[in-house]
Amino acid sequence: MTTEPDRQAVGSLRAVAIDAPDIDRLATFYEQLAGWRRRPTGDDDDDWITLVTDDGWQIGLQQAVDHVPPHWPGQDRPQQAHLDFQVSDIDAAAERAQQLGASLLQRNERWHTLADPAGHPFCLCLKADEPRTTLAGVMLDCPDAKALSHFYAELLGKPVTYEGDGIAMIGEQGAQPVLFQQVEQYAAPRWPDPAYPQQIHLDVQVQDVDTAERAALAIGATRLDGAGPGWRVYADPAGHPFCLVWAA
Repeated sequence: MTTEPDRQAVGSLRAVAIDAPDIDRLATFYEQLAGWRRRPTGDDDDDWITLVTDDGWQIGLQQAVDHVPPHWPGQDRPQQAHLDFQVSDIDAAAERAQQLGASLLQRNERWHTLADPAGHPFCLCLKADEPRTTLAGVMLDCPDAKALSHFYAELLGKPVTYEGDGIAMIGEQGAQPVLFQQVEQYAAPRWPDPAYPQQIHLDVQVQDVDTAERAALAIGATRLDGAGPGWRVYADPAGHPFCLVWAA
């Protein structure tokens, strides 16, 4: 199924940002696992590393010295979100990931779940005709997958392309889709409280932040107490923080 957002997009997906206590180590892990490349920033930002992929994703690694890693699959320290990778051989890819510092959490017939060196779960999903390791999408946990997918469809201008039992997706495969999975007894982040960490957040590129803020609030976002040169912090209806970012 495909449904188009009813309104003009608030912004576009700029980056998926991952919190970690050691961003250099995590950057090296994903460089070696998936072939991602560090993008030079042109400044001395010790708190952020941007990784880029061959198919257009930008992954930001954000320094979080007080980072509390997830404890998957429970909700006492929830993952909040995770990355799905496509690989041609999940057993070989899982072995390689463990050699690089990942921990195996669960094996399934068509995917394996591991934790990266910062403790973030990720999945290696079988795609036999894909010789490369590619990022299939980012998946957000939530109490209502359908409702959150429609919020992000309007926020990012990506159509809802799939709705199933407790799962939904916006955007097309191969075009940076965002997925949503329904979680029982879902526990939301309480940013910036490190006891209830965000773990992962999305950066949304906008042209005029005041106009974008009004539009985001109108579709269900909440303004949070965080801002800087070129960014403001909000929460989606499930409590996940996200940033509106612009050229300062």
